[in-house]
Amino acid sequence: MQQYVAAAIGAAVGAVIGYFIERVRLGSAYQSREQILKDAETESENLKRARELEAKEELLARREKLEGELNVSREKLRQEERALDKRESTLEDRQGDLEKRERMLETTQKRLAERSRVVETQERELEKLIKQEQEELYKISGLDKEHATERLLTRLEHELKSETGSLILKYEQELKTNSEKLSREIIGMAVQRYASAHTSETTVSTVDIPSDEMKGRIIGREGRNIRAFEKETGVDVIVDDTPGVVVVSAFDTVRREIAKIALQKLIQDGRIHPSRIEEIVRETQSEMDEHINHLGREAADEAGITNLHEKLVYLMGRLHFRTSYSQNVLRHSIEVCHLTGLLAEQLGLDGTLARRCGFLHDIGKAADHEMEGGHPAIGAELLKRYGEGPEVVHAAAGHHDDIRPEFIYTVLTASADACSASRPGARRETLEKYVKRLEELEAIACGFPGVNQVYAVQAGREVRVIVDPKDINDREAAKMARDIAETIEEQMTYPGEVRVVVMRETRAMGVAK
Repeated sequence: MQQYVAAAIGAAVGAVIGYFIERVRLGSAYQSREQILKDAETESENLKRARELEAKEELLARREKLEGELNVSREKLRQEERALDKRESTLEDRQGDLEKRERMLETTQKRLAERSRVVETQERELEKLIKQEQEELYKISGLDKEHATERLLTRLEHELKSETGSLILKYEQELKTNSEKLSREIIGMAVQRYASAHTSETTVSTVDIPSDEMKGRIIGREGRNIRAFEKETGVDVIVDDTPGVVVVSAFDTVRREIAKIALQKLIQDGRIHPSRIEEIVRETQSEMDEHINHLGREAADEAGITNLHEKLVYLMGRLHFRTSYSQNVLRHSIEVCHLTGLLAEQLGLDGTLARRCGFLHDIGKAADHEMEGGHPAIGAELLKRYGEGPEVVHAAAGHHDDIRPEFIYTVLTASADACSASRPGARRETLEKYVKRLEELEAIACGFPGVNQVYAVQAGREVRVIVDPKDINDREAAKMARDIAETIEEQMTYPGEVRVVVMRETRAMGVAK
């Protein structure tokens, strides 16, 4: 029982002690809360003041920045105002100048109008005076208007002829001085830079035989060998009484060359019969084709021509066996090629294209026995067929002035062709053609009035015309020389150029006794 009492007393004492402890704890807690609230209020006030200060500083900074920008804008506006003021003053000055000029123009127009009225009045008066003078002249001369006009026109015609002659002399001299100097420099330089041999090969159509007995073997029994040979080669074999020679005749020079070589092989072999003839001729034809291609390639390499069609190479090789007035056409083509290229380079043109034009200009001569037409037209057709350019085609078609030149390379090719053909030793002419050309030259010059004598000299390169000095004066002689030269150009075809020299002579004689 005592234990229970003691426990109850202890519990009560503990409860009292706990109560007091709790009262003490709660009191300290109330005190710390109030302190915290006070501190928080103080801190919030401080933060509020700091924010307000920062806002004021930021506001001040923005205000200063805006004021600076405003000042800059105001300065720009002031500058623009000053510029506008300056432009306005300039425009005012210009307007003043324009007004002054307008006043000056008005004054000038008034003066011109007054002068024009004065001039019109003077012109009317002058016309009246001229009419009066003409009427007085008609009365004095005793001629009417038609007769006076006719005499005046006749006098003017005579004076114009005289003036024309003097102008022709003047301008011909100038042209001669300038053009001859330039042309001689260009052509002389080209010819000097390229000089080929003056000799030319001739195509031989005779075959030497060791003895006259060989003629019988060539003919064969009842002529079978010679008939088989002519059938295979397409040539005519002439076996006559000429000792040691058999003649091979054919229009095609290549066939004639094949026949000549084949006949030489048969003579060396000694076995002459139709089957052997057929074998040798075919073998020779194959060798000749290779030889012609080789000649064409060599010529193209010598001329510096590349990318040439194989058919054109073959045709150029055939020109080795073609001659024109004893001049080898292939050597002539190579010479024209180099001369054309040199002329073009001196004139600042394409030398490679010019050489190609000159090299291929006479290719039509390799096929003129197979195609109809002249060799310029045939050559142009072949070159066009095998893909050559328009300049090359036109040079082949127009190098003899058959058509109007459209490219400068055609003119250069024609000039080089004339240089190659007319140089000393290049070509030979038959006596009949030579005499005929001289007679034509003299006949043309004799057809002009006032001509006494005509002489064609220097192998037809110059025509000397002697005129009557009473009928022809110096100026008319100059005009006559020009007219004769133009007539020769229109009516004749000739290599190179022909110089016309008109001469008049006045002789005075005195006798001393």
